[in-house]
Amino acid sequence: MTNQGDKDDEIKLFLDAVKDVRPLRSARVYHQAPTPKPIPRQFLRDERQALADSLSDGYIPAHELESGEELLYLREGHSPDILSKLRRGHWVVQAAIDLHGMVSDEARVYVAEFLSHCRKRGIRCVRIIHGKGLSSRNREPVLKHKLRNWLMQKDEVIAYAQARQQDGGSGAVIVLLKA
Repeated sequence: MTNQGDKDDEIKLFLDAVKDVRPLRSARVYHQAPTPKPIPRQFLRDERQALADSLSDGYIPAHELESGEELLYLREGHSPDILSKLRRGHWVVQAAIDLHGMVSDEARVYVAEFLSHCRKRGIRCVRIIHGKGLSSRNREPVLKHKLRNWLMQKDEVIAYAQARQQDGGSGAVIVLLKA
């Protein structure tokens, strides 16, 4: 058995040992995983709508080159050599999309998102397959004509030309984008 004197000595010894100690601000320490950042869903919806709205079906180009049925376009201020190089396949196609089976509104959003994605990734030359319109009403290429207007509205498009036969011919277009 310990007597009261020993207990007093132990308490005095303990108090002497902890006299310079400062209490912690919080006695509890929590280890929490960092909270993930919220997903800005409305912002993403707004961005997607802005992309879609940036292309209009009612756009009437001030100038466009047509040689028979072949579609050609060159933004003002660029050398005509760009068109001949584009038509000959000078640039390697780095990305492609296919609009077959899409309605006009779907295709417009898809094209806008695709061009935005390509610009962010530094892609310069792309192929967009619009089809020949064989399955559409009146067997006319609806998307082909809308696509050329959409492309002319996009600032990042320098030029476009109908694809070579092995790349899709009159059912596709090769587009050169700004660097």
